[in-house]
Amino acid sequence: MESDQTAILHLSLDEYTALDEQSELRHEYENGLVVAMAGGTLNHNRFTRRVANLLEGQPSFKRCWVLTENVKVEVLKGTSYRYPDVVVTCHPFDLRGDSHIVRQPRVLVEVLSTSTERADRGVKWQRYRKIPSLWYYLLVDQYKVTVELFSRIEETDAWISSIFESLDDVIVLPRLNAELSLQAIYDDIELIGEEEEL
Repeated sequence: MESDQTAILHLSLDEYTALDEQSELRHEYENGLVVAMAGGTLNHNRFTRRVANLLEGQPSFKRCWVLTENVKVEVLKGTSYRYPDVVVTCHPFDLRGDSHIVRQPRVLVEVLSTSTERADRGVKWQRYRKIPSLWYYLLVDQYKVTVELFSRIEETDAWISSIFESLDDVIVLPRLNAELSLQAIYDDIELIGEEEEL
């Protein structure tokens, strides 16, 4: 999630839920701390849409939904609620059209930026990896051709990471029978250096 911390509040879960439902801004929640999320760069938006479209185009995803930025994920019930850039869920309870929260994600994707990389690799990843249903966590760098994939080892709470840095690389998600090429992710997007963005 591309973000600026535009507001920080301390609220109960009920107060947070009411605020988030009424506000035009998205808010993330962590142990009573509420942070309002602001928008990001055009490239950030393009990468988010690109990855979502590539995932949605997977033949094996016919019984899964690929959702973007405005979808809230319950990371830890009553304690942690986040807005990842892309969410894939295949669970019947999540696939109800009236649901406001995804509780059983299979894949979470964050597009890295200077303002979010520390959190995406730190506190968010510490929380995400404890979601029992989660199989894959993808970090997409918007400044250079680099994607990092964290994959849960089946039937364990252990994870392995793989880094992809060539346009010839293909990211394989075997548990979902899916593949993403870096060429497809980065095609026709002009990379802007972190210094230029600042």
